[in-house]
Amino acid sequence: MATKLKGGKTPPRLFEDLSFYNPQCLPPNSYNILTEVALQFDTSATQKPPKKLVKKGCRHKWALKTEQCDHIELDSRPDSSSLYTAAGLCMLCRSHIELTIDFKGEGAEVVPCPKEDAPLHHFIYSRDEHCGLFCVQEGANAGSWMDTQRFSCSSMSCSAHLTIRMRSPILTSKWEALLLDKSLIRSRAQKAISNEPSRFEGHAIPSPIEVVGNLRTYIHNAMTSHEERRIPSNNKKWLLCFGEPCADLLQHIGFRCTEDGWFPPRPDVSATVPLRNPLNILLNDVENELAVILNLQPDNERHMAKVHVPLQPAMAEFERILGSKGYKRSTASRTVDLTQEDQEPEHPFYAGLGSTMDFHDELICFTYERQIACDAENSPYYLECLQGIAEGRGSEDLQTKVAIEASSGKFSVRDLREAYQSLGLDIRSSFYDDDTVIGNFQSRIADAPRQEPDLRRALYMIGEHRKSVRIQHVASNGIIFYLALAVLRKIIGLLLTMYTDVKTYEQALSWLGATDDMVDEFLVSMYGVKVHESPANEELARQCMVLIAEQRKSTGLKAWLETGQLGEMEMDFGQAYTRLGIGDRTIDDDLVITSYNINMQETPSQIKDLKRALAAIAKSRNSFYLQSFLDSSASERKVSEWPVGLENIGNTCYLNSLLQFYFTVKPLRDLVLNFDQYKMQLDDGAFYKKQVGSRKVSKKEVERAQRFVYELQKLFQSMITIPDDKVTPEQELARLTLISASGEESFRRKSILSTHRPSLGDINAQPVLGPLPASPDVVASVDTVMFNNSISNPDGYGATNPRSEEDVSSDDTLVETPALDIKADNDLMILDSVEKEQQQVQLATDKENFAPTSVEMPRSKTPDRTLGPIVELSPLRANVKEDPQSPPRQFNGGQIPSELTTQSVTAFPAPPNRPPPIPPRNKPDDSKRAIQQEVEIGAQQDVTEVIANVLFQLQCAIRPENIDESGEQIDQIKTLFFAKQKSYITNDRGEIRSNEEFVTDIKVDVASGPRDIYAALDGAFDVQEVEVGGTLEPQYAAISQLPPVLQILVQRAQFDPETKRPFKSNNHLELKETIYMDRYMDSSDTDLAQRRQACWAWKKDLAKLDTRRTELTKTEMDMDMPAILSSAAEYLRQCASNGSDDSIEVEPELLANLENASSKATAELSEIEEQMKTLSTNINSQFADLRELPYRLHSVFIHRGMVNSGHYWIYIYDFVNSMWRKYNDGYVTEVTEPKIIFEAEQSTRPATPYFLVYVRDDLRSDLVESVCRNVAEVRRPQEDTVMADDESGTTELLKLSHDLQPAEGRAQVVDDLWGSCGRASQAHFW
Repeated sequence: MATKLKGGKTPPRLFEDLSFYNPQCLPPNSYNILTEVALQFDTSATQKPPKKLVKKGCRHKWALKTEQCDHIELDSRPDSSSLYTAAGLCMLCRSHIELTIDFKGEGAEVVPCPKEDAPLHHFIYSRDEHCGLFCVQEGANAGSWMDTQRFSCSSMSCSAHLTIRMRSPILTSKWEALLLDKSLIRSRAQKAISNEPSRFEGHAIPSPIEVVGNLRTYIHNAMTSHEERRIPSNNKKWLLCFGEPCADLLQHIGFRCTEDGWFPPRPDVSATVPLRNPLNILLNDVENELAVILNLQPDNERHMAKVHVPLQPAMAEFERILGSKGYKRSTASRTVDLTQEDQEPEHPFYAGLGSTMDFHDELICFTYERQIACDAENSPYYLECLQGIAEGRGSEDLQTKVAIEASSGKFSVRDLREAYQSLGLDIRSSFYDDDTVIGNFQSRIADAPRQEPDLRRALYMIGEHRKSVRIQHVASNGIIFYLALAVLRKIIGLLLTMYTDVKTYEQALSWLGATDDMVDEFLVSMYGVKVHESPANEELARQCMVLIAEQRKSTGLKAWLETGQLGEMEMDFGQAYTRLGIGDRTIDDDLVITSYNINMQETPSQIKDLKRALAAIAKSRNSFYLQSFLDSSASERKVSEWPVGLENIGNTCYLNSLLQFYFTVKPLRDLVLNFDQYKMQLDDGAFYKKQVGSRKVSKKEVERAQRFVYELQKLFQSMITIPDDKVTPEQELARLTLISASGEESFRRKSILSTHRPSLGDINAQPVLGPLPASPDVVASVDTVMFNNSISNPDGYGATNPRSEEDVSSDDTLVETPALDIKADNDLMILDSVEKEQQQVQLATDKENFAPTSVEMPRSKTPDRTLGPIVELSPLRANVKEDPQSPPRQFNGGQIPSELTTQSVTAFPAPPNRPPPIPPRNKPDDSKRAIQQEVEIGAQQDVTEVIANVLFQLQCAIRPENIDESGEQIDQIKTLFFAKQKSYITNDRGEIRSNEEFVTDIKVDVASGPRDIYAALDGAFDVQEVEVGGTLEPQYAAISQLPPVLQILVQRAQFDPETKRPFKSNNHLELKETIYMDRYMDSSDTDLAQRRQACWAWKKDLAKLDTRRTELTKTEMDMDMPAILSSAAEYLRQCASNGSDDSIEVEPELLANLENASSKATAELSEIEEQMKTLSTNINSQFADLRELPYRLHSVFIHRGMVNSGHYWIYIYDFVNSMWRKYNDGYVTEVTEPKIIFEAEQSTRPATPYFLVYVRDDLRSDLVESVCRNVAEVRRPQEDTVMADDESGTTELLKLSHDLQPAEGRAQVVDDLWGSCGRASQAHFW
């Protein structure tokens, strides 16, 4: 249905189209963007708007040629005798343009636009014999062209006639090359120099800017000077810049060649503006073209030549002569949401009305009226343009205009399309005859007689569209009544819309009788019910649907409003970002998925719409990752065959990645799930010799570590058995993982010493942050009591013994309990009477939390001020007095094991003489808040600290397998993850010292630039000089023992010495799926040692060469050294040969030395490149044949962000299924394009590897397993229950109480009931 329109254009529309108009590039009989109104845009098809730019076209930027313009007085208005001209040229392609508007007309009624009823001209194309494109095929001007087009204002009272002329540049491409081609310039100059070498000695080859600038100077002088100046034939500057090869060009622009030399053109220098003399116009055009050419030269060349030619933009003058300057604009102009991703920003509906997208609503109405007045045949399309703009802008004024037009019997293309569809016809088909149309109409009436009014109106519209009298006659049988009824409905609907207060999404739902959770299909049904009940409410119902569609950002409803069908439409990427609520379109893919997940959780009924939005964004970005996420989410995977995700509980993305990695390590998973088999017994005599990390560990650290392993066990069991796709880690596990024992105590000490610390409750609605201030007039006393040093033991027990003498502490363990010493100010806290009373109340309130005593101890007298040491767990603890006669605490009917019994005597004061203050309440909430604060602090810890804390706690929790000579514990964790690294230092006497130590990872650096994994590892083991005793000694390292699981830490956090701030290095680290560790092993093999020595020597030479290359290529002038030397020589030649009085004398020897130095620097750079290439090849191939120790890449921790913020996720390879998966918090997806892991991301903040894990290739099936699921389809009741069969076969309900059964018993029940996943899948369901 896309046909040519016959309407007109306003001046702003003409200017917009002129910027894309290239008449010389238009194919024959093609769409002409200047003379024709835009083609009809079919919104129901996949048709795209015509492209404005064509091949070889230019988007023009016009500059004003002021000497060729009429200067109009400000605020002057044209009359019937006015004629204005404005001229310009394009600042890109140098095409010339001339606008001439002639207001000459006859009669007294001529009133030029703009005026009250015509705020702008409305130009209609007026073709005559002078219009069109004229091209020169032969002669000196071959290839030049001129295009002329004429327009007339459609207003009956305006006689404006507009002529637009465009012509080709004066300086053709051939002549432009003579001025700019460096090889041609050099050839001309060298010819002149070779003819007279002594005369041109020391003269430099002119640059293109000099050639163009000199020619422009000659022309400018000719235009302004009254004297004719001859240019001698042997003028050095003339010969170097132009000479004989430029004779045709010079003669074409008016230069004359005689025996005495060259004479510049002789224009009329007394001519006034605007120029009318042809030679003056020619020279002015050439001068302006040369100015454009100069401005198009590279900035650095123009800066060196000090050339700056300002050009005045022409658009303001163009607008002024056409009366459109300052037209009424709408700053909030928006188009209807129909654009595709590769369309122009402006919707074709604006071009269809001859307007632009910034027109005010009043001007939109004006252009609509002018279009239908000039082109009534296409008025349905113009009405559709008005409808689309009204809906896109949400303009009540435009929507009212549309309603008025509809009430007058006019219909749009949209209405016509719906009319054809209602009769089962396609508007785009031309094969229907009148009988077919009438037959369809009659059959539809027979099938649905209640729809006869609408069908007759549709038939009438079709008859009018086809200009068929017969169809109109059939439709008119009763049509007058139905048309009147339809018009009445429209008017009533419009009035209801105007006076019914339905303005919000909630009001629209209420009016339709719908709710927020109803899907789009049901809302369409509700709309139909409302309209069927009261046809007069159709407009109001439609407005409600518009509000709902906008609020929900539902493309389905928008499509239904446009086409009547709730079908899926391809969403453009702009709508997609809006649909997902994303304002910043530069965010990375992971944040896009996060936004998608949030929307899906909030509005699950819109999942199809959300997926379409995500698909549109994936397509626009060409993102393999987003597409793979869609593919993986669309696939129907069995829960039992896919790993679970871990929910983020607050800045725990790195923790989740770490836990996912540890879960896939089979030996570690087996150890955690069967922890009781490996658990360190606290009553074991070997406990007191336990040494981890080269230091003794305390009993308290072991207890804490075992609590950590039990929490980890619970998580692993859930990850195996949960019938869901994600698990939420416990806050306690996060705290124990992220916070070390020393960090935990430090946090609690800060709660005493800092004013910004967690609240300990409240008194009279005021928070208690620590010791309360002393009150001198209140004197009281308090007994010293000891709080239970209770630990939430995984075994179900709540108390432990106080620290024994053997519970040795160290600098890295928890804070020791000091002896009661008045001088120990740092470890003591003075409690005044008010504090004592508050503690007293707290103790009384929490009485049920303490172990019962056999007798109530009498209150003892104490001094007015009491000293109490700060001990491990409570900042407000008082002293404890052990009572060996206290009976053991009874625990739920059973006796606590002796090793977990706390013996203490709790004494309480006598009641005070006044009512006590309100004690702190909500203790559980305060505890949770404290845990949350510790988790938040822990989430900020360094990556290495968290990994070290996990491995340390695992080692503390288990018993040793062996003890090495230093007393260090050897266990499963040490064997699995720890390597032994040996360092060698050689002193100046040739003596070699060595030191061997355990390391958890190999630290590599990418601060100096991108590199591959081998180059990064080399940096950790290569020889380097270290300062020992004031002297530099060489040191290198080697691996004496490789672990099965090899961890590599990429140190990306760096420090900028200039800004004094840390930063993250985002340099790319090229990973390899398999690495061979032979080259890094500690060996007595002399061949390996010699290879290392040779490689170190090559790297040293390579570093020297790279330093020298940097000296030659990196300078403050952004030029390499050869270019600087060459430029200096050329500059000195120019200074010596400029022919002016201020020229300087330059020694020829100096110029020769500079050129020679430039050549030497160039040769040196080439030699350096060759040497560096050879050395790099030698280094890369030095160990290529050593392949006996292969390690396969298993996990890649990824970080995106800055040094102190960002997001982590992990890629883990599944060796069984041969696939990479991405574990991003709660979502586990397949990586369909592994290159996103291995290739560098082109982004300002790329996602970069932070931690790598390789596993021994020959043991990989025993070391790692990505999927370990044994889903238990059981309900999770309030009470822990399982079903088991007794001996008689009767099913018995077992209640597993955490308090009544020890962990060993519970684990046994679980093992018996559910079996295991290998040794690593005990079901956890309590």
